[in-house]
Amino acid sequence: MMYKLKKKRIVFSLLLGFVFLMNACSKNEEIKQIKSPNAAVQLSLDAVDGNLIYMLNWNNEMVVDASVLSIKPNSNIEIIKTETKTLNSTWKPVWGQFSEIQDHYNELVLTLKVDEIQGKLYARAYNEGIGFRFELDNVKPENQFNFYSEYNLAKNDVIYYPSGEAPPKGPLKIQNLTSTENKKQKFHIPIVVETASQKHLSILESDLVSSRGFKTMKVDFDNSTEKLISVSEIKNQKGKLITPWKVILVGETAGDLVTNSVTLNLATPNKIENTDWIKPGKTLWDWRVHGYTAKDGFVYGVNTESYKRFIDFAAEKKIEYFLIDANWYTKTSKGHFEIAKELDLQTVVEYAAEKEVELLLYYDRHKGNYGDDALFPYFNSLNMKGIKYGFMGNNPDFSRDAIIKSAENKLLIDFHDSPVPYTGVSRTYPNAITREYCHAQQDSRRAFTPETFIKMALINAIQGPLDMNNGNFDLLNINSGKRQKGPRKSNTYFSTVTSEVARTLVIFSGLVCIPDAPEAYAAKEDLFEFIQKMPVGKWDETRILNSAMAKNITTARRHGKEWFIGSVIDRKGGTLDINLDFLEEGINYEVTYYEDTPETDCKTNPEAYQIRKGMVTKGELIQAKLAPGGGHCMWIRPEINQ
Repeated sequence: MMYKLKKKRIVFSLLLGFVFLMNACSKNEEIKQIKSPNAAVQLSLDAVDGNLIYMLNWNNEMVVDASVLSIKPNSNIEIIKTETKTLNSTWKPVWGQFSEIQDHYNELVLTLKVDEIQGKLYARAYNEGIGFRFELDNVKPENQFNFYSEYNLAKNDVIYYPSGEAPPKGPLKIQNLTSTENKKQKFHIPIVVETASQKHLSILESDLVSSRGFKTMKVDFDNSTEKLISVSEIKNQKGKLITPWKVILVGETAGDLVTNSVTLNLATPNKIENTDWIKPGKTLWDWRVHGYTAKDGFVYGVNTESYKRFIDFAAEKKIEYFLIDANWYTKTSKGHFEIAKELDLQTVVEYAAEKEVELLLYYDRHKGNYGDDALFPYFNSLNMKGIKYGFMGNNPDFSRDAIIKSAENKLLIDFHDSPVPYTGVSRTYPNAITREYCHAQQDSRRAFTPETFIKMALINAIQGPLDMNNGNFDLLNINSGKRQKGPRKSNTYFSTVTSEVARTLVIFSGLVCIPDAPEAYAAKEDLFEFIQKMPVGKWDETRILNSAMAKNITTARRHGKEWFIGSVIDRKGGTLDINLDFLEEGINYEVTYYEDTPETDCKTNPEAYQIRKGMVTKGELIQAKLAPGGGHCMWIRPEINQ
């Protein structure tokens, strides 16, 4: 990693900085501090021996001890001036987990001299976390810049983090970590920290989309200082340098981190002037249905008739989109797609328009290079409403350009295959509707268990909307290998149909992609009702009611006066308490329960479910019973004619 030459100096500076900050606090001397509006989050900063050092205290606990911040390797940082400001405003996202977000923070602005370069450090303290961003003036290409930060966590703290298509890592104690420099394993963001006192933090970044030239922040463990460290790299920068925000979120529970709005508040506001065409919603998807045989003997594949069946069902159930995935074309070259022989794409486009179903179309860079300058106008000319872009890789500048070009052509964009974790991008470019920054359904059963689903819902989802493809109903046939794109090993898909329904709500996305055949949903139409009635993206309020890493999660989302609640549990099963204290006083609510049965089991009886109705009021406690690997859903709405 970086900063080898200054290692001893940094260690000494940390010790000196810790003593200095503690002495200054004890003597009530003026110190460069900022507190959150509720005073629970306290950030202290100062320059000591040429290093910028920060400490983070939350609810009277030191959650990040003396740690170094830097923007230029081995530089000398001098604080010239200190300013503070406060902002309290609200803004309305185009779509999201909330219809309105409060942006309330106190900010400390340090005017700096980094060697001979003038600049500023912005440090914001929210009730739910902090953010740091450097801005430097008149930088030159020959200068080397890297946004470096340390995270001096307690030795007994444990961390979790994503791991691509493998199960998320953790719990790992800080004291047991070793450097990953010479290992294949890497620390990916967002990192979740659970302290000994059961507090929760998350380490990640925001607004990378507005910091051209920067790479995604890399995290490692420094053996010599026993700290997590992160570096955001940039090369050949000229003129004004603006870094991404490095962010530390705080929450009492792991679920609090998933609904935390700090990263959105730190993101650049919406750059798309007219967003009327950006509509979140649900989509059917053909990829996992290939090989499915309907009762009338029809076998789904890449052909015109299969796609008409999808469109018919979408129109009937008011599903906004149909996503056509890979194999609609065989190869591509500059300005040309060779379309599959069995598919009349123009007929499908016209049929979808007649049925008022919007189309999304996949593009795979592995099959040749059409050329991005022509790609997005071409998709627009086909009357597509969005593009699912595959295999872009972790290339922030390339991905940013794709987002902008898709917006210019009024296309939604869904990034596939380990994309850039562009946290906050849905505020800046709300056409970036979702991304597969997770392990999607059925790709690899070693990773997609009930426990790893819950981990991803509490780890990967912190960085933003996920394209996970939940909602399979035909679990027995999928497990028996009757799909061309099913699990790689038979009988390894551990879920229940009720859990599948709940997962479509638990995982937040601007595009909820449901992967099963129309006939599979029609066969369980009463259960499909929850997905059909559930709005997508346009939520007024979101709460995580239960959250225990790898054990359970309960998510409640409100649209108007209706609440949709989904719970998922591990393979042990059990009962989850759901307190309805968030309902309005004096209103009687109808509720439909979508549940596992006493006989349901994710391994032996995954398709057993039951549906019942009842009445509830504010403050009632629902004891939801979930089968092993199972789920539980509730659709709550005010009583009619009340």
